[in-house]
Amino acid sequence: MGNTALQSPLSTNRWLRAATLVVAGALQTLTLSPFELWWLGPVSVLLILLACIPLAPGKLFRAGWLAGIGLFGSGASWVYVSISEYGNTSVPLAILLTVIFVVGLGLFHALAFWAWGKLASTSAVRRLILFPAIWVLGDWVRSWLLTGFPWLYLGNAHVDGPLGGFAPVIGVHGVTFLVVASGAVLYGLWWLVKEQRRGAAGVAALLTATLWLSGPALNKVAWTTLDSEPTTFASMQGNIPQQIKWDPDFLRDQIVIYLGLTEEFWETDLILWPETAIPIPQDQAGKIIEYIAGELGDHSTLITGIPWYGFSDRIEDFTFHNSIMAIGNGSGTYHKQKLVPFGEYVPLQQYLRGLIGFFDLPMSSFSRGPENQPPLQANGNGVMPFICYEVAYPDFVARNARNAGLLLTISNDGWFGDSIGPLQHLQIARMRALETGRYMLRGTNNGVTAIIDQKGRIAETIPQFTRATLQGEVFSASGSTPYMQSGSWPVLTLAMILIVFVRERVIPPRA
Repeated sequence: MGNTALQSPLSTNRWLRAATLVVAGALQTLTLSPFELWWLGPVSVLLILLACIPLAPGKLFRAGWLAGIGLFGSGASWVYVSISEYGNTSVPLAILLTVIFVVGLGLFHALAFWAWGKLASTSAVRRLILFPAIWVLGDWVRSWLLTGFPWLYLGNAHVDGPLGGFAPVIGVHGVTFLVVASGAVLYGLWWLVKEQRRGAAGVAALLTATLWLSGPALNKVAWTTLDSEPTTFASMQGNIPQQIKWDPDFLRDQIVIYLGLTEEFWETDLILWPETAIPIPQDQAGKIIEYIAGELGDHSTLITGIPWYGFSDRIEDFTFHNSIMAIGNGSGTYHKQKLVPFGEYVPLQQYLRGLIGFFDLPMSSFSRGPENQPPLQANGNGVMPFICYEVAYPDFVARNARNAGLLLTISNDGWFGDSIGPLQHLQIARMRALETGRYMLRGTNNGVTAIIDQKGRIAETIPQFTRATLQGEVFSASGSTPYMQSGSWPVLTLAMILIVFVRERVIPPRA
């Protein structure tokens, strides 16, 4: 097994190989919400390896690109909805921008596969060992480069899968490593059986099965301690049409809707309104804030999304922030740190503003909030908020969760209509709850509003695209999971160690 002679029909037929890679990438979307066929993860990896193991680095670049296009073309196709329906662009231009987005994201896979071929050279053994390491490092780079796109990770599927028990220990990147490694083992089993080495195949199968069977047992471990007394909670889902969200003629109506939904819940301990539920800057919303504070019970806190405008000492200028604030028996304002390109700020705006409608979306001039912001306070509890896209960053959430007993995320997924994007977003929030051993409270404009418990399970939810109020009980947590303390560094370090010691030496040692 020391060279790339392990060929299959998938690797020798050019067109069959290309089709297989695109399909394999698309299968990964099916592992995620709303499909949740987590078992397709290793199958997808196996198909990729069957198509790629013998290929030279140049061909691996193209192979990775095809697999990436299959993944992002199926799993991130929801960007078309925001570009076409809400970005004031024609259908042909929206299709073109979506294709550019998908093809650009596919380059991450292309470069990772090329590096895989270079580092492993022609050894099939090295390629199998290094594949999970390269995959995870590629995912990690994609999470921060050019602001990052931490979406569509294979590990997210296991919030309901057998490997989910490992999430509080090694995080989503670690779970992804295990999924990809399992696919590599499947390839190894195929080869060992083909070579009639059934004993070795049996040992490999047993070790892998033990890993998968230990996940559910590990999920029973209580990494954090929940308070014995519950906090009553209510979250309002206004279902405001995106077309009128920023229309000045409808601003008052939106406030009235949220006040009406809250009418019976002013005495609730913690009340949540979604992202930009108050669609005017905080400095202009004084009367609304005063009214809310007057209606709240003595032990009640309302947390709402609201834009912030003022002078920033850090930026040394007046600026807008996408923010969230606590009113009533609580305190604090949080400014969003992880901004969405084109949705909340426009890169190279001096060139792009005014070019097409998509580059002039409402409220697309936010500034990034400062790092190390403290949690909001609500009835004596620390509540760490994350606005929309921020909840997708695993290490960011784990680090900021250390000083809070509750996690909270607000969003307006109305930009993505009835696509699969909002359901993927919910699944990501569930993974963050599982990784940190904390309740995650989710408030959205049109769904999915939910209470997620410390194991990533949905305790309460209300349907999408309805105007309704969710209510339930939540529990603050103390203590930390291993992942909260270490982040993704253990699995990233393991990946680097594998590369250093398993890779083909580019410069041979001197005799």
